[in-house]
Amino acid sequence: MDTKAHYFFAIRLPENVKIEMKRICLKLEAIFPFQRWVHQEDYHITLAFLGAALETKLAEVKRMAAQRVEGQKAFSIHIHQLGVFGKEDAPRIFWADMQKEESLMNIQELVFSACTQAGFELEKRPFKPHITLARKWAANDPFQKKQLIEENPFKHSPTTFQAKEIVLYQTHLDRTPKYEKIAIFTLQDE
Repeated sequence: MDTKAHYFFAIRLPENVKIEMKRICLKLEAIFPFQRWVHQEDYHITLAFLGAALETKLAEVKRMAAQRVEGQKAFSIHIHQLGVFGKEDAPRIFWADMQKEESLMNIQELVFSACTQAGFELEKRPFKPHITLARKWAANDPFQKKQLIEENPFKHSPTTFQAKEIVLYQTHLDRTPKYEKIAIFTLQDE
């Protein structure tokens, strides 16, 4: 197994939202049998995945990210539905989706451009903001996509919070929680 540290930029969820998401996930676990559920301290919205990086390159991307997000305002995020990635009958990722917010898309573009300018080769797929809740479908029966709508805990009342921090995280696969804050970039109050 590759034990090299990996890094990524993400929006940090406030503690009260992490607690709320954990409460929601405890209910969802009884309905959706996924193998591994994410620790509540690891909930986040990935903006850019860097992979492994040398200290010099990390220092450069931190400097560039700080320049890009300086003066950017905090903004609201609305979590409103559930979704999956992977095979339709046996998804590998179970997630919570957020409404498309222009501010969220803009901050992701700023962070992404800082990373590419610092020399990182990033994934080219379109940005799909989400919070990973669980991994690897574990039931013998096929996954039923209609349950995402039927069991959506956000359909009547989206979970809303202020995105106030961009964080550079380091991944530790041998720990729980897995993600360590390496740098924090604070957004200005609205």
